[in-house]
Amino acid sequence: MRLFAARTAALAAVLTAATLAVPHPASAAAQLIANGTFTGSTTPWAAIGQTTVTAESDRMRVDIKQVVANPWDAMVAAPTTAALNPGKSYTLSFDAYSTAAYTAKATVQYTATPSTNQSLATDVRLTTASKRYSIPFVAASAAATAAEVTFQLGGSGGKPVIRFDNVSLMETQATRPESLYVSPLSHPAQWAAANSTTTTGKAVMAAIGSKPIFEWFGGWFSDLTLAVDSYVGAAQAQDRLPMLVAYNIPNRDACATQSNGGAADAAAYHAWITEFAKAIGSRHSVVVLEPDAVAAASCVTQIGKDPEAQYQMLLDATQVLRAEAPNAWVYLDAGNATWIAADKMAPLLVKSGVANARGFSVNVSNYITTGASETYAVAVNSHLSGTVGAKKYVIDTSRNGNGPYTDDTPEDNWCNPPKRKLGTPPVRQTAGAEYLLWVKVPGDSDGQCGIGGSIPAGSFSSALAMALINGTP
Repeated sequence: MRLFAARTAALAAVLTAATLAVPHPASAAAQLIANGTFTGSTTPWAAIGQTTVTAESDRMRVDIKQVVANPWDAMVAAPTTAALNPGKSYTLSFDAYSTAAYTAKATVQYTATPSTNQSLATDVRLTTASKRYSIPFVAASAAATAAEVTFQLGGSGGKPVIRFDNVSLMETQATRPESLYVSPLSHPAQWAAANSTTTTGKAVMAAIGSKPIFEWFGGWFSDLTLAVDSYVGAAQAQDRLPMLVAYNIPNRDACATQSNGGAADAAAYHAWITEFAKAIGSRHSVVVLEPDAVAAASCVTQIGKDPEAQYQMLLDATQVLRAEAPNAWVYLDAGNATWIAADKMAPLLVKSGVANARGFSVNVSNYITTGASETYAVAVNSHLSGTVGAKKYVIDTSRNGNGPYTDDTPEDNWCNPPKRKLGTPPVRQTAGAEYLLWVKVPGDSDGQCGIGGSIPAGSFSSALAMALINGTP
């Protein structure tokens, strides 16, 4: 019953540009690839063996001149702008496609010992459509750590043409960033920027668009790795924490159906959450996992599904995230203070894998006061203490400034109610909730209901945003 209207691949493409365009603060990880966008030239990339390299529409075009058996017989390579730090985590990201689908190889290797000391050597399945690749690795030990990135492109059985773009190599920050990422591409920020000369545009930017707000990820991205990697990379380039919602579980929003959808089945969801987690990789982040999925699991019986299967999918998701995104602080969603009693919620969280997560989230997309949400979270923790132990928790304060709406039809008071208000802006705390966060995007509709009228779930409305700013209908 929360989000999301379909987002296009265009957002991911713009995010990619943002990753590479934002200047690096002194504390942020440096970009170790020079000219990864191939603007006007391919320098400093070199053709090795049976390849030629040219710049083509701000991409690197690689032509294979002769059929060769080994990947390394047709290569391109570029030196890194600084030596690697052995034992440190890095992420290599790039876009690529080929005129013929086949398996190539990407490496990050030391130039003094290139064939025997590779920090990364991985197969890359090239396709005929552009695809984002995001590959984490740990730098190997070596006496000399000057390095290079190579794409080894032989062995296809033919002479394909391969194109590369947005090549990036960055070290994961040794210290977790303290500040949260403010995306210039959030719904309210984009709308405010497009209407920056108007009174409403200025108000939306000041009150909402300038704040750190979560980005929601689901099946609406045709290239999930591109979307996640670009968003996380843009945050990393500013030494900020990216905040992501994973929202693609099968039978999503089974109770309210305003945001129904999700992956086709458990296997498809496992593949999706694995791609999502791998795209984050070793980089620092905050993840809210599947809003409402634990609390709403019982509603899947209405469509002939088993709630236990939903808990099992969530358990699997927590395991995948722990393994593939080890620096992500994951909060499994626990509904809100008025939905499921704390003593009933705690065992549901346990069977859904909260032990694998940093903690749980409450009040996502709802209006319950921070005080009531704190009381509920503490009660949930009291029931977790005897099993997995008390966990960290976060509270969504995006729209709880006036508390919950009440009238004689309480069953729909969650959906774009009138006279609600923005809550406390996002902040990390030293007591109580670990974070107060804006998980729900203020101004995005809950669905075709309440003061949202016919606005679909996840679509931004300046009228809804102003209602939250002013606390009026």
